[in-house]
Amino acid sequence: MDTSLRPNAYPATENARKHLLMPAEEMSKLGTEVRPLLTHGEGVYLFDESGRRYIDGPAGMWCTQIGYGRQEIAKAIADQAMKLSYNSPWYTINSPSSELAARIAEKTPGDLNRIFFTTGGSTAVDTALRFTEFYNNVLGRPEKKKIIVRKNGYHGSTQLTASCSGREGNWPNFDIANDRIKFISSPDKRHRGTRSEAAFLQDLVEEFESTIDEIGPDKVAAFLAEPLLASGGVVIPPRGYHARIKAICESHDIIYISDEVVTAFGRCGEWFASEKVFGVVPDIITFAKGLTSGYVPMGGLAISERLLARISGEAANGSYFTNGYTYTGHPVSSAAALANMDVIENDGLLEHVRKVGVYFAERLAGLATLPSIWDVRTAGLIGCVECITEPGRTFADESDKRLTGVVDRLCFERGLVVRPIANMCVLSPPLTINRQEIDEMCDILRSAIMDATTETQ
Repeated sequence: MDTSLRPNAYPATENARKHLLMPAEEMSKLGTEVRPLLTHGEGVYLFDESGRRYIDGPAGMWCTQIGYGRQEIAKAIADQAMKLSYNSPWYTINSPSSELAARIAEKTPGDLNRIFFTTGGSTAVDTALRFTEFYNNVLGRPEKKKIIVRKNGYHGSTQLTASCSGREGNWPNFDIANDRIKFISSPDKRHRGTRSEAAFLQDLVEEFESTIDEIGPDKVAAFLAEPLLASGGVVIPPRGYHARIKAICESHDIIYISDEVVTAFGRCGEWFASEKVFGVVPDIITFAKGLTSGYVPMGGLAISERLLARISGEAANGSYFTNGYTYTGHPVSSAAALANMDVIENDGLLEHVRKVGVYFAERLAGLATLPSIWDVRTAGLIGCVECITEPGRTFADESDKRLTGVVDRLCFERGLVVRPIANMCVLSPPLTINRQEIDEMCDILRSAIMDATTETQ
């Protein structure tokens, strides 16, 4: 997309050029280019300063579940701001966060009934990892601190969560706390080769077991994994993968953390995807994004009562769980989350995703016939279309990334925002999307891929 400054740029654009430092900023162009300025959103659509309309293909950043312009959320935010805008979580509680905790606990699997609120996804995962430190220290196991994660996973931008994120593109010029982190293979089917899915799964499980043996079970605190690797390219593991890994964790007293920052709150047609979609009941689930549909920042985690029973009450050994944030359980964010859950329930969005997700998968699968497409994969309303310039090759090179860059530009010019990741076009639209809007989205993407293929030959 064109990020150059226009002569009639809005004051906001000029202010951004002079003063904003953005995520993933290309430092050689700092102060010379600025990203497109959005002015408002309605439903599944975004609008820029010229009035052009775009389908929000990535739902912001996997988060605008109920779409834009919902009066219910705006009213809940305004009402709570006037009633109680803030309370210190260190000394007091508020009604909205207490109600929200109880309501989330009704939706979580197993005994994950204790909820801790954070400021977003990164701090949710960071808190989960800090909890494993606290847990093992209270139990008198200070050496049990290693964390096993997967290549191409993504878990956040704090020092520890960034170190757990196996996307190497996030690493240059940052220091990675790799003394505590051990990476294992992504369950990406491109690594499967000629093996059957069952054989591939068995090899992945054996790699996990051998990694634990190598480190020492008494030193491994946690396994951290997304149900599917979202920013890693919508990588969907073989059926039964998570249950097999969880069983091994249980045998070694390793905490299984399911990072559902992307997949929770309806994205896969369920409140939480771990159990009903991917067949596993974790020890901890982290969440954010869809919790408030992006209207205000908030995240959190649900923790197993079984874990907490080992370090609370008479077993607490005088400990305090001192991890926390100024905005933990923020009343306005909690009110927004409650209203968001009301919309999801009242509009029947979970059932809608289960139904319309089938059509979404069919339409994206139709792109697989194009010669420049290597793979298409979907789960609920998450999809990935992977581009390749040389049919038969399974690993991306720079030419594939250039092709995808052109696809991204052409989509934007034609009214569709996609999320380009290397050679992949990722889509995760608002859960309110209908069949007609899916058609519009997929038609634009098809035409962009075809024209980009011609343009880059």
